[in-house]
Amino acid sequence: MEDRIEYRLCERVDANNAAAVQKEMDELSGDGSGHFVIDFADNRYISSAGLRAVLFIQKKMTRGGGRETLVNVSEAVKEIFDVTGYTKFLTIE
Repeated sequence: MEDRIEYRLCERVDANNAAAVQKEMDELSGDGSGHFVIDFADNRYISSAGLRAVLFIQKKMTRGGGRETLVNVSEAVKEIFDVTGYTKFLTIE
């Protein structure tokens, strides 16, 4: 059974806090072998810096044999993922 790690994203992820968010997710995700779930329930905005943090963890999980899933993504934030092409390789539920 794979480990499931959940991380609740803050309301806004931008250049001011993306590095700290990425560091928290990196530490929580361990060796990347589990299932890392990013909960967007509180998130209303994500900048390109935030997108990079999500992509960083997705790549780490893939390398480690794990997976990443995004949940509770608002329509506005999902549109950002659509426009950037991230929906082609991210799992959004």
